[in-house]
Amino acid sequence: MRAASIAAAAALSAGAAWSLPALAPLVPSLCRSLRVPRVLAGDEPVVALTFDDGPHPQGTPAVLDALAAANAAATFFLVGEQVRRWPQLAAAIVAAGHTVALHGDRHRCLLRVPPAQLARDLDRGHQEIVAASGVEPTLYRAPYGIFSHAALAIARERGWTPLMWSGWGRDWARRATPAGIAAKVTERLAPRDVLLLHDADHYSAPESWRRTAAALPLVLDEIARRGLRSVAL
Repeated sequence: MRAASIAAAAALSAGAAWSLPALAPLVPSLCRSLRVPRVLAGDEPVVALTFDDGPHPQGTPAVLDALAAANAAATFFLVGEQVRRWPQLAAAIVAAGHTVALHGDRHRCLLRVPPAQLARDLDRGHQEIVAASGVEPTLYRAPYGIFSHAALAIARERGWTPLMWSGWGRDWARRATPAGIAAKVTERLAPRDVLLLHDADHYSAPESWRRTAAALPLVLDEIARRGLRSVAL
């Protein structure tokens, strides 16, 4: 009985350790201990707008248009399986002066993916972005912001920097509105923030990209009102 209890405790401990990085989106102090930045370094009056889950045939161009209208730059965390569908959009992001980054090849919770399979997924996603855009991504964000220890180790072995966020618009939700998205993502806006939005609805509420695109001018106006500017990473 005692041996079984010890084995069960060990299994629970191992499971908790495996899952621990998944709490990073909710626990800023955990980001520090995992060495996953959630804000920019330095003291410049800048913020980083980041967009996950693309490219998307309507959402990405709409976001690019809004950024161009405000002369703002951003970073797009691309999913390999979507880059394969629309490689020209990955190239368009770079041509417009923005940064492309890695969001994996498939969009799924990494806690369910064995390390060897995950390594293949990340390498394939990276290769797809390079082939489509001509640029080697150096930043990596896990789907849903849920990193695993394996994901962090693989990324660092390849010289990629994991990145979290310090503010989000919850723009993936079915009930989100443009005004609500803008208010949420800028509610505690400060220099060096990394802001999370989405230019695609592949993995979220249908048509959510429309609300994000409509919110973006409001977000950019508020960034400028506070004397900040959005930069590509």
